[in-house]
Amino acid sequence: MRREHHYYVYILASRSRTLYIGVTNNLTRRVEQHRNGTHDSFTAKYCIFRLVYFEQFQYIANAIAREMYLKHFTRAEKIALIQTSNGTWVDLAASQSAAPQSIPV
Repeated sequence: MRREHHYYVYILASRSRTLYIGVTNNLTRRVEQHRNGTHDSFTAKYCIFRLVYFEQFQYIANAIAREMYLKHFTRAEKIALIQTSNGTWVDLAASQSAAPQSIPV
């Protein structure tokens, strides 16, 4: 029996709305790593810790392709994407105990 995998493309934002796009197989752990400053000096330097958008994929190749596609968006397009599902830019990972699948998009 094959184990089902989940991969995520996510967008983090700072209070001033500086954006960071990434991909991971464990969204909760990755957001925690950003918050603890254990990875990505860019996010630590600009205090980019709020999860404002994410998408889930079954295949890593699809997630990576989507990440690359989103990274080529203009800033206005990225903001519009976030606004469609999270108009108030609330931190979707505010409850670290929540499973990634239960975080609404």
